[in-house]
Amino acid sequence: MLQLVDFVVRNRFFLVFVLLEVLSVWLIVRSNTYWGATYFNTSNYYVAKTLAFSNSAKEYTKLDEVNSALANENARLRATVTALTQNKPIDSPAGYVPDSSFASRFTFTVAKVVDNETNKTNNVLTIDKGSSDGIKPGMGVISATGVVGKVRFCSENFAVVTSILHSQFMVSSKLVRSKEIGYAKWPGKDPNFIDMIDVSKYTKIFKGDSAVTSDQNSVFPPGIMVGRVETVSVHPNQTFYNIVLKLATDFRNLSYVYVVQNQQLGEQDSLKLRTINTK
Repeated sequence: MLQLVDFVVRNRFFLVFVLLEVLSVWLIVRSNTYWGATYFNTSNYYVAKTLAFSNSAKEYTKLDEVNSALANENARLRATVTALTQNKPIDSPAGYVPDSSFASRFTFTVAKVVDNETNKTNNVLTIDKGSSDGIKPGMGVISATGVVGKVRFCSENFAVVTSILHSQFMVSSKLVRSKEIGYAKWPGKDPNFIDMIDVSKYTKIFKGDSAVTSDQNSVFPPGIMVGRVETVSVHPNQTFYNIVLKLATDFRNLSYVYVVQNQQLGEQDSLKLRTINTK
């Protein structure tokens, strides 16, 4: 309190000057219509600017919550789209009616990427969902734009995913226009491009054609984007094209992914194993 009194005494002339200035401005604004309107317009402008900046700052701090909500909504929409697509496949023959449980066999769990590699020969990424969330090794992982990889290891709260940018990872893929099926396999170079192998050279391939996951996938739903045809070449003594796809997923900017669970995968695998054992 004594310090405050001492400050006022030492600066009394300056404080009186400021008080008189404020009083003068107030009298001018109150007694003059033009300056009053100018004052209120100016003050309203700066108040609006301040409020807009404040709201922008609040929205920015909530971006993580917004992104999370959007990711959950996308997961629900993707599950709906997948079920509708499987209920009536575009290229299915007349009279084919899929089993209802088969059509809705895929479910999606949203996860956030907490670690990601793109510059190695065998890249992996880590997500913040694990066994406590129902995640299991072997489950597929996709992003909002395309294929990401497959779950390799799980702990209670985290999972390590083998990225499609891995020399030993392949995914069965189909070219939309030519209907040809091959395998997408990363050559270990540029994280933006991937090779598509085992596509016969006796079929016409279109540059820019979309490559999507095929119906022969048990891990990924059919129709998930893998990439688009960037270049096509073939050597005279080869029977397969050399196709390079531009990946649909931007691995350098992955934030949220969707872990895919095929609820009938166990039944498929057990039946396949029984077939192998009886041969």
